[in-house]
Amino acid sequence: MYRFLLTPRWWGINIFVVLAIPFCVLMGSWQLGRFEDRVDDHRTATEKSERDSKAAPTPLADLLPVDKDTSGRRAQVEGRYGRQLLVPGRKLDDKDGFYVLTMLRTGTGKALPVVRGWLPGTADPRRAPAAPTGEVEVTGALQASESASTDGVNPAGGLPPGQLGMISAASLVNLVPYDVYDAWVTLDRADSGMRAVPAADPEGTGLDLKAFQNLGYTGEWFIFAGFVLFMWFRLLRREVEFARDAELGLLPEPGPQLEPEPGPDPEPAAPATDANPSTMNAPTDPRHEAETSPRH
Repeated sequence: MYRFLLTPRWWGINIFVVLAIPFCVLMGSWQLGRFEDRVDDHRTATEKSERDSKAAPTPLADLLPVDKDTSGRRAQVEGRYGRQLLVPGRKLDDKDGFYVLTMLRTGTGKALPVVRGWLPGTADPRRAPAAPTGEVEVTGALQASESASTDGVNPAGGLPPGQLGMISAASLVNLVPYDVYDAWVTLDRADSGMRAVPAADPEGTGLDLKAFQNLGYTGEWFIFAGFVLFMWFRLLRREVEFARDAELGLLPEPGPQLEPEPGPDPEPAAPATDANPSTMNAPTDPRHEAETSPRH
């Protein structure tokens, strides 16, 4: 009954199933591993953030360039505040608002973007408090330059003068007349009644949309594996039932071929007539009949 499994058609089906199921399981396991790695990174980043918030500040120069290890650590730097910019479209506790960012000119000749705090509502330079004058020492969490994929970033541009869509050296190079550090700092304690902006986890370490995409892909690959196995059993069952019916003679026999029904009889053809009207109904000449009659 199962001899049909040795046919070329079923050889192809079986080879496809044998290769497809392990491949789907392998890809699903890989996506699950990616999700677990992101969960571990998120847990590590959370623990690191708690440690960094309690650690003593470190000079800025010792923390550059910013990476996953130095991101979020407390940095300390001295300088004088310069130009002030607003960063609109930033949320804090699910409320819309904007950052107040002021450039801190250091003794190295470079400027460090410092987020002095957050205010609710629409970005308005009249609401932003002025920065302290003279030499200041700031302490805050060190952050890497933002990118187009960072939450709240507006990379499209088109903002009014005095506003910034993305906190990065590349965005600031055309707005200030001095070199800018490829990093920024958010103050531990906001100035002048503003709310402090908490440090963000480094990109790729949180439970963001990409992490849950990995989890969704995991389910899809395992579903594909189950679907391939289900279809194989369904085809096998159909072939077995077909073979059993053939052995028992339960397959329907082909019906007799139907001959086409005869059409109506054709009408008899009309007798041929002489098309010359001069010969129609003409009297018979006895002399002509005598001439044309056969001689004996």
